[in-house]
Amino acid sequence: MISRRSLITTGAAAGALLAVETAASASARILPAGNGNGNGQGDDNDQGGGSVTSFNVISDIQGDLADFAVALQDIAQINPRSRGIAIAGDITPRGYDFEYAQVSKVLAANPAPKSLAWAIGNHEFYVPKYSDPNTLAQATWPNGTTEDSLFKSFYTFAGRNRTYNEQVFGDIPVLMIGTEKYMHYHDATLWDEVWMSDAQFAWLEDRLWYWRGRKRPVMVISHHPLPNTVSGSRNKLYMSDYLQTDRLLGLLGRHPDVFLFTGHTHWDLALSDWYARRIVPGSGNLDGFNVVNTGAIQTGWTDNGTGGEAVVPGGFNQGLQVEVGAKSVTIKARDFQRKEWMKQVRIPLSTQWS
Repeated sequence: MISRRSLITTGAAAGALLAVETAASASARILPAGNGNGNGQGDDNDQGGGSVTSFNVISDIQGDLADFAVALQDIAQINPRSRGIAIAGDITPRGYDFEYAQVSKVLAANPAPKSLAWAIGNHEFYVPKYSDPNTLAQATWPNGTTEDSLFKSFYTFAGRNRTYNEQVFGDIPVLMIGTEKYMHYHDATLWDEVWMSDAQFAWLEDRLWYWRGRKRPVMVISHHPLPNTVSGSRNKLYMSDYLQTDRLLGLLGRHPDVFLFTGHTHWDLALSDWYARRIVPGSGNLDGFNVVNTGAIQTGWTDNGTGGEAVVPGGFNQGLQVEVGAKSVTIKARDFQRKEWMKQVRIPLSTQWS
């Protein structure tokens, strides 16, 4: 199988980046990793009383079905009452129907919550690079594959008819966003860049305000990182992933209790900037919104010290556990392979909910 990095091709950025502050808020507490025994819906001893809703976030399965099974088994052990798993894209290595079927087979053979929230990733669009599943043929792209067929494969697997969607894990809204075009079909200079329609932006704005009115923190799942946020997002490989960066920041930046979970980079959760607060000038929200790197199931990467990246040596299989209480959210980084907690951060919410 051709390597992930040799398939990533980025185009020119659209729109200037907003000035940002990416350091974690002083109010967020970096804590030693606890025992992490999530209970899905139980006592909130450390987070303001009431109950805790817990769920898990992973990304970038990308054909590593063995590690996906290991992650599911570990989640079942550490969080047996998890209210759901959000998957932040790159479900498959290329987007073939048989690859989606392989993911479904692993799910059927392992313990998993009933609620699964799927976001679309760039690897869901790589069928056109092949003349058949065993033959890479980028020179003859798209090799007879239509853009519509790629989206239909994702929709069939995810059980919906658009890339953006809302689910609720227990009490907590989970919004999935993603590209509605594979841009190389529309512009020969572009490849994996994210394009969102006016309808998706309007929907996202509506849902953010709806849940804010109900004093709920909102979890947003997107495959690609926004620039200048978490690990890897200051690297030139990932600075231009969105064609409407400023517009998306303008929506998310107004809401202090939004948590954006992004994958794509595969960068190691051991890095210090795995969590950040993104402050958007002019948004009226001086605290910023929360951004979290999801790690990856398949192959880890990290900063190489010269503006690029390097593979993390040894095995790699990482993800998150999220525990939402009445007054705060705790996010825990998990090494599924070693069955170890790596770190955690507790973020106070701007308003208490019940």
